[in-house]
Amino acid sequence: MEYSTQMEAARKGIVTPQMEAVAAYENIDKEELRQLVAKGQVAIPANKNHTSLKPYGIGSMLKTKINVNLGTSRDCMDMDVEMAKVQEAVKMGAESIMDLSSFGDTKVFRRKLVKECSAIIGTVPIYDAVVYYHKALKAIKPHEWIDVVRMHAEDGVDFMTIHCGINRATAEKFKKTKRHTNIVSRGGSIIFAWMELTGNENPFYEFYDEVLDICREYDVTMSLGDACRPGSIADASDISQISELVTLGELTQRAWEKDVQVIIEGPGHMPLDQIRANMEIQKHICKGAPFYVLGPLVTDVAPGYDHITSAIGGAIAATYGAAFLCYVTPAEHLRLPSVEDVKEGIIASRIAAHAADIAKGIKGASDWDYEMSEARRKLDWEKQFELAIDPEKARSYRASSKPENEDTCTMCGKMCAVRNINKILNGEDVDIMD
Repeated sequence: MEYSTQMEAARKGIVTPQMEAVAAYENIDKEELRQLVAKGQVAIPANKNHTSLKPYGIGSMLKTKINVNLGTSRDCMDMDVEMAKVQEAVKMGAESIMDLSSFGDTKVFRRKLVKECSAIIGTVPIYDAVVYYHKALKAIKPHEWIDVVRMHAEDGVDFMTIHCGINRATAEKFKKTKRHTNIVSRGGSIIFAWMELTGNENPFYEFYDEVLDICREYDVTMSLGDACRPGSIADASDISQISELVTLGELTQRAWEKDVQVIIEGPGHMPLDQIRANMEIQKHICKGAPFYVLGPLVTDVAPGYDHITSAIGGAIAATYGAAFLCYVTPAEHLRLPSVEDVKEGIIASRIAAHAADIAKGIKGASDWDYEMSEARRKLDWEKQFELAIDPEKARSYRASSKPENEDTCTMCGKMCAVRNINKILNGEDVDIMD
């Protein structure tokens, strides 16, 4: 039986090789997974032309996944540096790489990514259209935007962020509400500016069915971009954000009618007390489609530490329904991240994702923690390094401050509670002061 997309296959009762791989990785029943894909509650981004792909499922009932943004820019055009970031990201456990390249030969880099990287690959066609056509923004024709979507699909991209929710009606609401930080989405700002300059409707909204036909042909997952995501906690949950979300809910239904998989993009900056409600609203409006969040960053005042503000929000968001966390690095709001920034951002996001998986009861999630606690009880340092989320850092910290006795560390020395309780329970003397 033939099928065009993972969703179409699932609806026809077919368990694809990608579903088989995801079910094994998630340790869930294949039939259960197939039903979730058929409903749109799990997406498996898997472009037919991405032959090196290791497939992953994205859905709130699965392990929380991590996306890493990178790519060339006018100020940093070194593709080798960006590929080093890709390699570090995959090594550190990121399931997805999003190429945000906005300068240079973007096609060469994108094809290199698809050929060499096993992670899910995403792109933002709006960025690339500006680079590809290399002409004034207002001179880009409506169908030229759509042609770039096709080019990315042909190149093997697994999912695309497409900002089709900011149509002219949403844009008018945005202009009337007088937001504190306006539009902070790069893609959203570009298409908003194009609409204002030309007087035309957003082509991704106007020609949405054509976009869906392309996605169906190559099995590209639509990541419905949130142009109006809040860029400060003052704008969280405002009219612009919610009205765009309603439009995204409508566009989700239209995509599913063509068997196209969908991910919904979400906030942005958001106070802690609003995150759970936002997850519930999204699930209701978008009928359980997987939710992909940037953070959320829970405060605006931590430049240099936004990987931490993001991880706090991401853990809460994933606990209450987000399925996909876009990492944030310490360089957010300041500069293009370095390889070390990428590593710090991934680790923070992975901690958030794992904490949420424990909280929402993902099968086997807490087994890792149980093993680590067992290694700590036994003062088995090598096992602790092996189990650590960042083994290199854990090992280097211990090596940098050698204890007098190998069964202790330099924090507590012979006063170590674990050491002394082990001795007492084994009937041994406790030699704290010797």
